[in-house]
Amino acid sequence: MTTMQHITGVPGVLNYDHVLSPAVRLGDVLYLSGQTPRDASGEVIQGDIEQMTEQCIRNLELVIKHAGGSLKDLVKMTVFLKNMDDFPRVNAVFERIIPSPKPARSCIQVARNPADVPVEIEAIARAT
Repeated sequence: MTTMQHITGVPGVLNYDHVLSPAVRLGDVLYLSGQTPRDASGEVIQGDIEQMTEQCIRNLELVIKHAGGSLKDLVKMTVFLKNMDDFPRVNAVFERIIPSPKPARSCIQVARNPADVPVEIEAIARAT
């Protein structure tokens, strides 16, 4: 039977361990909870959609690194945008930050997310 491991206590990422795990490893797959553009103190960063997207990705990167991997292990990402007009600007950040070959990705427009921020990103990665 495959063991499930909850990845918690990630340095530099706001901790919600009382309601969710930042990631769960099941076999060789790492499922990452959505990350919002918050800094380590939990404050939403000030900036444009590019800066906020980069913060989400950097937060995902901290979780992946805490689990022993890197952005090269990304398999699938899902982007939740409040405004689909931001999509080209989000793409530019992905092109710059996410290593090739790029992971599979979906992008969905949402009316609102729990943090009421313009972007949230979740991911699935290969567990190393």
